[in-house]
Amino acid sequence: MEKCDILELKESILADNDADADKLRLELKDEDLFYINIMSSPGSGKTTTILQLLDALKEDFNIGVMEADIDSSVDAETVLSAGYPCVQLHTGGMCHLDADMSRQGIDCLKGHLKKAGITTRLDAVILENVGNLVCPAEFDTGAHMNLVILSVPEGHDKPLKYPLVFEKCEAVIVNKTDALPVFDFDFEELKKGVETRNKDAKIFPISALKGEGIEEVSSYIKNRILGFKKG
Repeated sequence: MEKCDILELKESILADNDADADKLRLELKDEDLFYINIMSSPGSGKTTTILQLLDALKEDFNIGVMEADIDSSVDAETVLSAGYPCVQLHTGGMCHLDADMSRQGIDCLKGHLKKAGITTRLDAVILENVGNLVCPAEFDTGAHMNLVILSVPEGHDKPLKYPLVFEKCEAVIVNKTDALPVFDFDFEELKKGVETRNKDAKIFPISALKGEGIEEVSSYIKNRILGFKKG
């Protein structure tokens, strides 16, 4: 019997996407446009955190937002109502964004600004990726900076259970610290878990609801954007 050929589709898809992601990063560098990818599980407080960061950074940068979801436009409407440029991206059932989806979204965001008569160039784009700790980490979006948000109610063991997303991120934002009194969350164990996956990752405890810790995160992002523009 003739031996069948086996094509590893996932490896091929990921390799193609990685090449396109590198291309997108160069394209955005030529435009002086810094791209931030924020990942987390559903309900971690991504949108609330993003709004706090936008408020903290608005005096220094013009920032647009891409909200990625399988369906609905709830998050995009929330960001738009706060006065920030935003587009909603529907993934058609997929639990992640890849580089080409990012490119389409950024082009759509630019078109949205042009349609609104806004001529100011964007300094940065923030992607709120699909709520998931697995799929989004597997696909390089072409971002210059990856962040992950972990909320206190989820538990401190998530870096051990979902290693890839923590390996891919340069910073971990621990949200909902105001809920610490009612949850069994051990910061030292979290730090050990993060360090096991990514010894260089920064950890920022915050309460997006109360605005606590936002200054430290926004300062870090500000320095990254400034360094990108000088580079």
